[in-house]
Amino acid sequence: MAWKTLDDMELAGKRVLTRVDINVPVDGGVVTDATRIERVAPTVQDILSRGGTPILLAHFGRPKGKIVPEMSLKMLVPALEAAFGTKVNFATLDEAEAVIAACAEGQVVLLENTRFEPGEEKNDADLAKRYAALGDVYCNDAFSAAHRAHASTAALAHLLPSCAGRLMQAELEALEAALGAPKRPVLAVVGGAKVSTKLDLLGNLVEKVDMLVIGGGMANTFLAAQGVDVGKSLCEHEMTGTAKAIAEKAAAAGCEILLPRDVVVAREFRENAPSEVVPAEACPADAMILDAGPDSVAHVEQAISRAATLIWNGPLGAFEIAPFDAATNAAAKFAAKRTAHGELVSVAGGGDTVAALNKAGAADDFTYISTAGGAFLEWMEGKTLPGVAALG
Repeated sequence: MAWKTLDDMELAGKRVLTRVDINVPVDGGVVTDATRIERVAPTVQDILSRGGTPILLAHFGRPKGKIVPEMSLKMLVPALEAAFGTKVNFATLDEAEAVIAACAEGQVVLLENTRFEPGEEKNDADLAKRYAALGDVYCNDAFSAAHRAHASTAALAHLLPSCAGRLMQAELEALEAALGAPKRPVLAVVGGAKVSTKLDLLGNLVEKVDMLVIGGGMANTFLAAQGVDVGKSLCEHEMTGTAKAIAEKAAAAGCEILLPRDVVVAREFRENAPSEVVPAEACPADAMILDAGPDSVAHVEQAISRAATLIWNGPLGAFEIAPFDAATNAAAKFAAKRTAHGELVSVAGGGDTVAALNKAGAADDFTYISTAGGAFLEWMEGKTLPGVAALG
């Protein structure tokens, strides 16, 4: 891989401009979930331990190039100090030079919301130069913002010696293991509501993986493309031609597509609604498919047993409510167990995916779980991420 890591950098006495994602949930000015802050702590502490001064660059919300007081990063200082175990000095861009100069050894500097600057989202060269003048080294630890070509993620990286932070490094290594040079066979599980939102993903994956499980509402569209009546199920009937084309592309590439063999149907979408298991081709006209059935789960588990690498994006059913979480929970636990035994490399990502794996109690045993959302999907779609390319 072309990008460098912190290990390749001389940090002693250096000012390290460090792009992080600390876009955390806040209520009344107080951070309610510090997970993203905690995940960048290893990079900050590594820079400090090697005698560098971390100068944090981050965005918060969508202020669109204007100063919006309630989106100021100043409110995050207490949570940052708790996670890093040291003083965090806050500065606007205009104050930055003086605050950095006065920063004591072993302390951190946090610059104001990058998106307060009109040039940030335009990838403005002049703004990047202002940032670059403040530092000696550039470190990007915000994989989740790497699909954006912004001044603090792309233009700046070309102006200083650049590297990936620990979180970015872990993310890139996990994705390389899953899609770049994976152990085969490779299985992808792709679920979710709509085929239309995952066209690029499916089109790329069928040429990269050996087996593809399609679940959730997307599976209904593929079943409908085979002439199956899916009743009142969530289904994009206008996408059945596209589903057929993806299936043909998969066949040509030697990728086996696994669709539900049996399904759990109900007449209403609510917790513990009366439900029944029927063959996939026997959905009653007045019912909707809300989960994959036990035979389908066994089929998915069989595929997981054959696989050496698993990529997971999206649930197999309406995982938010019981009993329609059963297929997702069972398959996730099975994958977690194989991973824990050293038999499988498992990488997962995407908002619903993280929630589903946490709900199943399987997340801790997966090899890697990405919280990057859009960047994770674009990587899986085979797209070049500007923030990663800039590190090359």
